[in-house]
Amino acid sequence: MAEGNLDSNVPLEIVDARDEPMERSKGLWAQAARQLLRRPKAIFGITVILLLYGGGILAPFLAPQGYNEQDLFAVRQGPSMDHWLGTDFVGRDVLSRTIFSLRTNLIITAASVATGSLVIGVTMGLVSGYIGGKLDTLIMRIGEVFLAFPSLLLVILLAATVKPRVLNWVRDFEDATGIDGLVQWGVADYLVIFGALAAFSWVGVARLVRGQVLSLKAMPFIDATLVMGASTSRVMFHHLLPNALPPVVVIVTMGMGAIAGAEVVLSWLGIGIQPPVPSLGSMIREGQDVSILRNSPHLILPPIVVVGLLIFAWNLLGDALNDVLNPRQG
Repeated sequence: MAEGNLDSNVPLEIVDARDEPMERSKGLWAQAARQLLRRPKAIFGITVILLLYGGGILAPFLAPQGYNEQDLFAVRQGPSMDHWLGTDFVGRDVLSRTIFSLRTNLIITAASVATGSLVIGVTMGLVSGYIGGKLDTLIMRIGEVFLAFPSLLLVILLAATVKPRVLNWVRDFEDATGIDGLVQWGVADYLVIFGALAAFSWVGVARLVRGQVLSLKAMPFIDATLVMGASTSRVMFHHLLPNALPPVVVIVTMGMGAIAGAEVVLSWLGIGIQPPVPSLGSMIREGQDVSILRNSPHLILPPIVVVGLLIFAWNLLGDALNDVLNPRQG
């Protein structure tokens, strides 16, 4: 007796149920990418970010002069054919310093977000939400201690107190290895600033991931993976993490603008990236006098415009991602 239209010669495809959430996750990201590229604000944000940070990456090739190269015969001159955005107090090209400053901002922002928000924040949130118990309590209490104080003030305090020690370590490393130029290149400044920013940027991401994991681990597909013998690490990183990523991507993207702005503020206060390494914040500090704004606006307007565009572009991209990845958006 034949049952339906089953053909005994056609092999049945066996699908591993443990891999279904991953396939759905891949489909979600492909669909989100297509929708994102249809939104004008997303295209504008991506274009601005790529142009600015792309210029920073290619600064040695795009900048007309070195960031510390001086032209003593063209001190504090306005825009010209030789210097498109003019020169500063010691004859350095403003356009070149702005481009190199974008590279500095990119290094600090990417390192801070990668270590703080992604590595520490996501891992802490996964462990806290899935393992739970005393470990969850410990991680959340530590996060609440960090949130109890103004983060920018703590970053300033940490950068100001730790920096001399890090500078001595870098100098000792130069003496021990014979590698010269690390202090001059601002390696100590990079380490201190991105370390301080990363130390306080993980809490929000960890709390968000924890909330997502607490909701997801009660879903039937998690019970199915456990019944099939999936290990803890597989459940956490192959099933919970991909499904918890959409809101994390949104908050991290918006946080990129905040981290970029924090680097500028720290350099503007004089405890961030130090000369001769260029920074948008130090450029703003050098030209913030009222008389300079009246007589030589080319010294301060380029870094201010670049900072504003950069933060605006990150916020636009984050808002577009929220529209795409938030299932409650109509």
